[in-house]
Parts: sequence; C-alpha cells; structure tokens
Amino acid sequence: MRFPWFGTLLLSVTAYYIYLPLPSSVSDPWKLMLLDALFRGFIKMGDMGHVLGVCHRVRMLNMVVSKLEVTEAHSSPAVNVTDSLLGGVPVRVFQPTGGQKPKRGVVYFHGGGWALGSGRMRSYDLLCRGMAEKLDAVVMSVDYRLAPDSVFPDQYHDALAASRAFLSGPVLERYNINPDRLCVSGDSAGGNLAAAVAQEIGSNDSMSVKFKAQALIYPVLQALDFHTPSYQQNQAVPILYRHLMARFWLHYLGADMSLAPLLLANNHSSLDEPSITPETRSKLDWNALLPPQRIKHYRPVVMETGSPSIVEKVPGLMDVRAAPLLAENSVLAKTPRAYVMTCEFDVLRDDGLMYVRRLQDSGIEVTSDHYEDGFHGCMVFSFWPVQSVVGQRSMDNYIHWLDQNL
Repeated sequence: MRFPWFGTLLLSVTAYYIYLPLPSSVSDPWKLMLLDALFRGFIKMGDMGHVLGVCHRVRMLNMVVSKLEVTEAHSSPAVNVTDSLLGGVPVRVFQPTGGQKPKRGVVYFHGGGWALGSGRMRSYDLLCRGMAEKLDAVVMSVDYRLAPDSVFPDQYHDALAASRAFLSGPVLERYNINPDRLCVSGDSAGGNLAAAVAQEIGSNDSMSVKFKAQALIYPVLQALDFHTPSYQQNQAVPILYRHLMARFWLHYLGADMSLAPLLLANNHSSLDEPSITPETRSKLDWNALLPPQRIKHYRPVVMETGSPSIVEKVPGLMDVRAAPLLAENSVLAKTPRAYVMTCEFDVLRDDGLMYVRRLQDSGIEVTSDHYEDGFHGCMVFSFWPVQSVVGQRSMDNYIHWLDQNL
C-alpha cells in the first residue's frame, strides 16, 4: 500500500511545481506550464552549479540546452544545409535546391538573452529550413558570440560583421542572391541585434547594397524602464520573467548581477540621473507612445532620486547599439520597411509597440503584428513536442509577410 501513497505524493509535488496561474486567454496554457517548469529546472541546475563552483550558471545552462537541442547540418531534397563562416562569424546556411534564380536572402539572429542558444538548435534549424523552402530564399542563421564569455559590444559586432558580409558582392554572387530582396531578422535578443544592424547599415551612406526589410520578433529594445505596462502586467508570466530579463541585460552589458534589484526598481533611470535627458525619456514615454488599450490602469514608476552612478558604471544602458529604441528619428528614418511581432503576455510587448510608433513617426512603413494570446518565445515553439497554436499561427504570418514584402 506504500507505493500508491508514494505515487500520489509524487504526482502532487510534480503538479504543484508545474502549475502556475496563467491569464485565461493565453494559448496552450498547460504546454506553457510544462515548458516553463523545464526551463526553471535548468535555471536552478545552473544556479546550483554556479554556487558549487562547477562553472558559470549561464555556461551550464547553455551546455544543457546544447546537448538537448543542437543538431548537425542535414540537407534535404528541397534545402541544402551547410555550416560556414560569414564575415568570420559562424553561420548555418539554408539554400533551396530548386526554384527561381537569383533568390531572396534573409540573415537571421537567434534569441536567448545574448547568452543562450544557437542557430544550430533544432527549433531554429526547422524555422530557417522552412523559411528557405517556403520563400525560395537563402537563409543564413548567425551564431554570434555569447555572454558571459563575450559581452557588449561583441554580439553586436558579430551581427554587424555577418550582415556586412551578407550584403557584399562576393557573397551575393556565390549564393546567387538578389541584392534588391534582402531582409535582416531575429527574435528577442536577436530582434535587438537585427534592429541595431538595420539602424547602422541604413545610416551608412558608403554601402550600395542595403536591406529592403527588417523583421523583428518580440524584440528587446531598451533597459531604462522595467515598469512599462507589459513589464508590470507580465512580470510573473512565463517564460521570460521580469527579473530574468534584468539578469540577461546585466550579462550582456558585462555588469555585476548585484545591480539587478536597482534596475528592477528603476533606480538607474531616476530623475537625478543627468545623462538621461528629457529628450531621451521622450523616446520611451509609453504614455505618449502606446495605445490606451495597452496602458490600461498602469502608472509610470519614476524615482525622484536613485542610483545615478549605475549608468556611469554600465554605459551600455544608454548605447543605441544595445538599446535601439533610444535612436534618433533621423536614424530611424533611414531604416527599411518593418515588421514587428508582439505578444500580449510578454514583458517585451511594449518595447516592440513603442518601436512601431517611433518608426511610424519617422516615416517608415510598419506592419504591427500583435497576438492577443501570445507569449514570449511562442514563434519558435512551433514544432513538436512544444508546438502551440499561436506559435504556428505567428510563424505562418511572419513567413507570409516576408513573402509579400521581400
């Protein structure tokens, strides 16, 4: 009789660990709970290894993810897949075997908080493989360097180097890519890199070939306000919790993790911080930039006095290469037409929506694709065993936009 009781206890403990109260309209809540439980388990494993001195928590987490997800380059009858270098940066190249020539081209940056993941992961391999086949496009998925071994601006420099090489004559000729049909894209931290690259290349008058489109998937675009309505609404919604986003930012910017509570309190962007001018604050003034249905009942959290020395210690917080939302209108006006995906149950929702408004105000044609049942990361969770209804729908719409606009 002991075993039935033990089994019941084990099931109860497991259910208690997995279950989370989620918004009623979020897509596939039980799949999201299971995915989050797995991710939380990996994070705790990494934290334990860090405390025991085995290795850095992020390295351990990445090692686990790599063991489970990274795949070898495997071609199919429709798509030739190879691992190569682009501007000295590792990439996985997806090249359709048939179709018309020259082809469209997409350079893609994976997500993972600038610290996790790889373009060789199964989910990104399947995404880019599908894009190559459905768009009849050459897709290059970039493996930029990761924190903590590399910090800002290394990831940005890798993204920019790969993009410049992608736009170069020799690469376009080698892969038979049409120079007038090129896109830069990425999700989450990869969306951040794509936006920053689009700004830099758009403003570079010495480059004759430029991107025709930028496609940003739930991008992270600023680190001065951790109390936007979406940060407040979704701070406890998986899989990207508010405190995790602060940690990712600190890893990326090479800063001390002890600063996380100060960032989460908006102490770093207090009114007594002299480097944050009224003009800078206007670029992320969500009361002016967001539609009322997103602001809801939330109020800004602005500290009169705080810890102004943080911006001096972590200058990347104010660097537009790390925080593209802070760019000048004149820079945004030179970027290509844009697609921006946002999800209702995502702390980064308002980063994307504010960027949509700022791009529009700068004269850029923008498609804002918002998912009322979406959550952070949903598009790459479009494949078995973690596929979601909103993930499949968002991926289909993203690829459709590329097909119509590239």
